[in-house]
Amino acid sequence: MLIAVPAETQLLEKRVAATPETVGKYIAAGCDVVVEKGAGLAANYPDEAYRERGAKLVDGFAATCADADLIIKVRPLNEAEISSVKQGATVAGLAAPFANPLLQQYADAGISYFCMEMVPRISRAQSMDVLSSQANIAGYKSVLLAMEHYQRFFPMLMTAAGTVQPAKLLIMGAGVAGLQAIATARRMGANVEVFDVRAAAKEQVESLGGRFIEVEAEADAEDAGGYAKEMDDDYKQRQADLIAKHAAKSDIIITTALIPGRPAPVLITEAMVKSMKPGSVVVDLAVEMGGNCPLTELDQVVVKHGVTLVGVANVPALMATDASALYARNLLNFIAPMIDKETGVLNINMDDEVIEASLICRAGQFLKTQLLSQGDKS
Repeated sequence: MLIAVPAETQLLEKRVAATPETVGKYIAAGCDVVVEKGAGLAANYPDEAYRERGAKLVDGFAATCADADLIIKVRPLNEAEISSVKQGATVAGLAAPFANPLLQQYADAGISYFCMEMVPRISRAQSMDVLSSQANIAGYKSVLLAMEHYQRFFPMLMTAAGTVQPAKLLIMGAGVAGLQAIATARRMGANVEVFDVRAAAKEQVESLGGRFIEVEAEADAEDAGGYAKEMDDDYKQRQADLIAKHAAKSDIIITTALIPGRPAPVLITEAMVKSMKPGSVVVDLAVEMGGNCPLTELDQVVVKHGVTLVGVANVPALMATDASALYARNLLNFIAPMIDKETGVLNINMDDEVIEASLICRAGQFLKTQLLSQGDKS
């Protein structure tokens, strides 16, 4: 089986889908690997490192992927790239399933596409969970972005000139990104409050030294997949009142709240931003899905009402070396069990729940029709 690792073409995407380490393991499993020249440079993986592991280096996406049986990517195939993929080939990578207008085109081109966002959250698939590995990095980096723009200390300092009080952080969402943000901010000496609609998150937040704030609700706010689900209007109003109270006292707010398949919920309103102290900072990790704050601007850092709003998209790519290493291992852990040990070809077993959940199209057929209507709305 020939595996192709093309360079990512999306603006500001520095990650790569395979590192020299994982390329070596694919080759050890009996596969041939071709890597596009320069694919790993932005993530600090030079061409020579891939060559030393046995990969062949070629120029351009078309030459890299034309004969490939399996193409591994970070970002979804774009329209120009589809025509360079042979019929019957398999692609594994992110597919932006709720916002990608090209999903049907993947099927029409005869491509089998593994959408890594749809790998189920079960114990067996934890090592394949690209969303968690990348969210972990985003949570860590969000605190560093906040520190960069916050013009005061994070920890308490007692000096001869007086005492500096610790920064007060409010973190919206205690998923993987939020939990990593809590841990990082606490290590930096900040006081941290955390809001999440899922009551089950309280124990995790407190174990990391954060203070959990919550709105009492009769219904469970967690779906079967472990994600937050949308709540009723009464809950949303009580939530807004609670957040407004705590936002006004916060120096920094980091928002991480996302609902799969829906625009990011608005949690930090303009009125809340106005209530914050001059020099405060909001880091909106949900900006690519519309943002948890309507004032944040995609890929911009702006100051409004005296508050710095950080709307940097694709935060994991800011730490491309480690982000690529973790993503590449996730992909390896996903793909390796499918490689037949005798023939070296990909064995796609639809009775496997991980494969069934993540394979969105195969042999000209689109398998997840509910996604097509979502893509049409985007």
